This record gives sequence, structure tokens and C-alpha cells, in this order.
Amino acid sequence: MFECQEIAAEHKDIIHDVSYDYYGDRIATCSSDQYVKVWDRNKDGKWTLTSSWKAHSASVWKVTWANPEFGQVLATCSFDRTAAVWEEIVGDTPGPGKRGQRNWVRRTNLVDSRTSVTDVKFAPKTLGLQLATCSAEGIIRIYEAPDVMNLSQWTLQHEVQCKLPLSCLSWNPSLSRAHPPMIAVGSDEPNTTQGGKVFIYEYSENSRKWIKLETIKTITEPVHDISFSPNLGRTFHILGIATNNVRIVNLTPTDDEQSQQSGLTKLDIQTVAQFDEHKSSVWRVCWNVNGSILCSSGDDGCVRMFRIYSKTLWKQEAVLKGDGNQVPTAMEAAQSSSQPIPQGSPVGSIAAQTARYIKLGSISQPSRDPWY
Repeated sequence: MFECQEIAAEHKDIIHDVSYDYYGDRIATCSSDQYVKVWDRNKDGKWTLTSSWKAHSASVWKVTWANPEFGQVLATCSFDRTAAVWEEIVGDTPGPGKRGQRNWVRRTNLVDSRTSVTDVKFAPKTLGLQLATCSAEGIIRIYEAPDVMNLSQWTLQHEVQCKLPLSCLSWNPSLSRAHPPMIAVGSDEPNTTQGGKVFIYEYSENSRKWIKLETIKTITEPVHDISFSPNLGRTFHILGIATNNVRIVNLTPTDDEQSQQSGLTKLDIQTVAQFDEHKSSVWRVCWNVNGSILCSSGDDGCVRMFRIYSKTLWKQEAVLKGDGNQVPTAMEAAQSSSQPIPQGSPVGSIAAQTARYIKLGSISQPSRDPWY
């Protein structure tokens, strides 16, 4: 939770996205007021607004940080059909209040899309400085900066056509050389008769193209967000998906004769968890640093946390209400009742492992629009 109650109030409209930097000391936000704002955490743990600028001529949908290896770099995308790359410059101009002043400079404007650019993500740093975008016209575009010291030059490397309008994308962050580059994309097409709404693509070294590996046909509802779990050595990948509920899908590479001949990965797809606790649309999913906890937010005004206990076993870990209050755990609920928890019961064992979450501040005001 943020420690600054003024973050939402600084924007004049609905906040669409919030992104932490690599170290968790900076936050970037974007909203329908066409502005991007950057917040820094000071030594006292308080968040201070350090930069604010009009980034696009329409609603800004997403904002994301590049790896700090490439400097202080942001990418944004917008309803105005463009994506942009921004770099922070620290000025040394002499004069009162001038030295050390920070400015964000637009290094490039990517204008290839004919419709709204709905998501933008930097690739894992092992792939160099690459940037993927997806759009409502159903195209994934992948750009690369050949010279990381010159962010004004970006080359369109790949255009991947999808059959449906796209709403979100995620790079697979696995660092294993055994795992080729992989991207998952989701569609918010409302027509449920169109089939699967999640597509998995892999980069083939043989053809030097992005090839569609799989369509997750079991997900036919509109997809609002999608996120690969950090992979710290697992032999399989985990995908968190936000639709009208939370889905967790395992993607396990299989080594068979067909995949060896084609040079493409064959995936065994298994939906290992489905959580309907939000009882409403789910808008965002994100992971903790080691990929053991998935967080989600939905129209019920709650943030829910789900923890992995084994490859196929997930349980809800905690629930935070929009006002910062925590829903009582199973242990607390039982203690407040007249019936004690039987020793050794499943409820008792799970409740004993449940973490406590404490409200540190608020990021929105009751009089303002909901923030997801």
C-alpha cells in the first residue's frame, strides 16, 4: 500500500496503471487526464511527487519501467494510437532551484498502430532493450533499440497478427537458456463464441519469427490482464490471468519428437486454480518477486492474494478491502466464535500460516472514481 494519500488526488481522472521500478523506490502512474506522474520514496518512507507531464493526447492506458541497466526509462501507451519511450535527465544548470532538476524527455514516438495501443512491456534484459506493444487491431509489435545509448532510434523488428483485438501482454521472464523467448497476450473481445482469448507465442531461432504455440481455449471470457510469474528455476511456467475471475495456468514444456523436429516448444497446458472470490470483473494481476504469491484486484473493491503450496495447489492467502482493512483470517474468525478450531484441522493449519497485512495509507478518496 502507498504511504501517500494524495497520489490519486494529483490526477484529474481515473488512474489506469501503476508501476514500481526495479528497486521499489519509485512509482509511475498514468491516467485518463493524459498525464504521467513519477513518485519517489524519501528516507522517511514517504512518497513525493517529483515529475508530472502530459504524455499523450488521449487516455494513457499503461506505463512500465525498463531495467535500470538501461537508465531511468519509461514506456507508455495510449488511446491516441501511439506508444512512447521516455528518459529521465538530471539537469546541472546553474541557478537557484535548477541544479539537480529532473526532466523526462520523450526519446521516441512509435506510431505504427492504426488503433488504440492497449499495452506495452519491456523484454527481459537478457534480450537487450526490446519493447513489445499490442493494440486493438490485433497486432503485436516488437521494437528494439540497436544502441542502448541512443534511445531515439528504435527499429520495428516483428509484427505478429492475431485474430482478435488485444488488451494485454506479458513477457516470460525466465532466464533459462532452455526456454526460448515467449509472450502471452489476451483479448477482451466480448463475443464468447470466438473461442480462446489467450495466445502463447514463441520466438523461433530457425525461422527468426514469432510463432503461435497455443491458444488456451478454456478461457473464452474477456481478458483484462495477464502476467507470467517470475521463474527462479522451475521447469514449467505459470500464467496469471484476470477475466471475470482469477485463473492460474501451468505451461509445462514437453520434449517429444515433433517438437524436436520443428524446433518449437510443445506445451502441456493445465488450469490449476480458478478463484471466483471477487464475484466481479478482475482488472489486474501481479506477482511477488519470487512468483509464490499472485495478487489481484477487482470490482469488489478488494485486493486478494493467492499463495502456491505445490505445483497444482493454490489457496487464498489474504484479502485487503479498498479502505485498507483486512478481512479476518480463518483463525481470527474461529476465535471470535464460540467454537474452537480442532487441533490439526486444515483450517487451523492454513490460518496459522496466514500473514498479517497492515494499512499504511490510502491511494484514493471516496468521492473519486474507483481505481483498479
